[in-house]
Amino acid sequence: MLAWTIYISFIGVLVLMLLPREAARAARIIALLTAIAGCAVAFAGAMQQTNPGEVTTIVKVPWIPSLGASFNLAADGISLVLVVLTGLAAIAGILFSWNIEKRTKEFFAFYLALIGGVYGVFLSFDVLLLFVFYELTIIPKYFLIARWGSTRKEYGAMKLALYSFVGSHLVLIGLIATWVVARAQTGHASLDLVELSKVPFPLGFQHWVFPLVFVGFAILAGLWPFHTWAPTGHVAAPTAGSMLLAGVVMKLGAYGCLRVAMLLFPDGVRMWQNEIAALAVIGIVYGAGVALVQKDFKFVIGYSSVSHMGFVLLGLATLNAIGLSGAVLQMFSHGIIAGLLFAVVGRMVYDRTHTRDFNDLQTMQLGKLLPFAGVTFVLAGVASMGMPGFSGFVAELQVLIGAWKTFPVMAILSGLGIIVSVAYILRAMQKAFYSDAEKGAQDYKGKEHAGPEAGVPFEPISMPERFGAMLLLAASVVIGLFPSLLLNWIQPCLNSPLFERLLKGGSM
Repeated sequence: MLAWTIYISFIGVLVLMLLPREAARAARIIALLTAIAGCAVAFAGAMQQTNPGEVTTIVKVPWIPSLGASFNLAADGISLVLVVLTGLAAIAGILFSWNIEKRTKEFFAFYLALIGGVYGVFLSFDVLLLFVFYELTIIPKYFLIARWGSTRKEYGAMKLALYSFVGSHLVLIGLIATWVVARAQTGHASLDLVELSKVPFPLGFQHWVFPLVFVGFAILAGLWPFHTWAPTGHVAAPTAGSMLLAGVVMKLGAYGCLRVAMLLFPDGVRMWQNEIAALAVIGIVYGAGVALVQKDFKFVIGYSSVSHMGFVLLGLATLNAIGLSGAVLQMFSHGIIAGLLFAVVGRMVYDRTHTRDFNDLQTMQLGKLLPFAGVTFVLAGVASMGMPGFSGFVAELQVLIGAWKTFPVMAILSGLGIIVSVAYILRAMQKAFYSDAEKGAQDYKGKEHAGPEAGVPFEPISMPERFGAMLLLAASVVIGLFPSLLLNWIQPCLNSPLFERLLKGGSM
């Protein structure tokens, strides 16, 4: 059933391309219905999974028999978490893109193609098929930014594409080497992820192929010092593009690190464990520190994503069950919270004020003129800080506990990132919405964009935006209060035979 998340997304692309160019409203409705259908299938398929600790095959048919490749779609609990995240992010992104007027059908066609590729990555248990879907996401990412973005959009799109291709080539080299060595070890060709995870690759081979594949995927996850595409890409992307980049695309990299690099080369992970953790902690502290001094509102959220993704990578490096479960939970949490923050900055603020500069925003009294945007940012901001009651608290707590068991010094250092995150969120909150500056919005040059209410210089927050914000806030609160809803999917996976080789050498 979960395979229909992919099929529905690409069917939606075909339907959109058949629409006449002027049918903007129809394009929006079709895109929204497609995203809702995909999300409904994701939830229904997840509920049908009786044992999330097992890899349940959805469809498996031969694809390239000579290579041992098959169209192999399957799911376990970790896949379910990320498929559900993708469904929620897809709906929210469309709601926050309801104002797109320029080439509307093409925008939503690229958007749904990206969503379909993301679903494909999370459900692929053939490493070649996973790689194909992974590559497929690069094309719509590029065009969404280059065509509908802002602020050096061509530069941002090209930088993201180049970083993605470099990472992909590293992964491809590693996968080719893996196939050759596995064939020599087992006597037959196979690209099945579960079968490859059982192959005893030589230690010398794992020592060099693991960092090749891990870094190749981790580039897209924002690993320092390969993170520079992320803030630039986030800022250049349209609102929905930023939401998807932070919400699900960065998760593709982290998922590849866990599902491919770490599962196939468990001894290689242990050889490079400390280095991964060190880079993750640098990313946490560096991203938070740079976010603290930004003058561009969107760059604050862009660098905060680098910092929060550092917690995912730190959790992966712990090699214990609580740290890994925290990493997967942080993937979901960051996807929801970062998506909401980008929606506030990009759609609610920038599309109305046409500026992201704090020097301009702090004179507009947006907390009074756009109260829904202000309140939403406050709630999303405290969730990003790790406030109890939101999903971020549970996720980061588990990562820190897991890190403390394995490398306590790094756990303490990573805690500095949380402290700095409080500072940059409060600073952004004050400057953008609740500044005491005397100059009011009535003096702002953008007052020609007035809404229907007399004296209000900005159009009011629309109903699609309100629904999108409430959807993401509700998801964060529900998981913050009832984390077992996702942990009951994640933890059985980590206790399964598939992860046994990975975890047996870590601190338990």
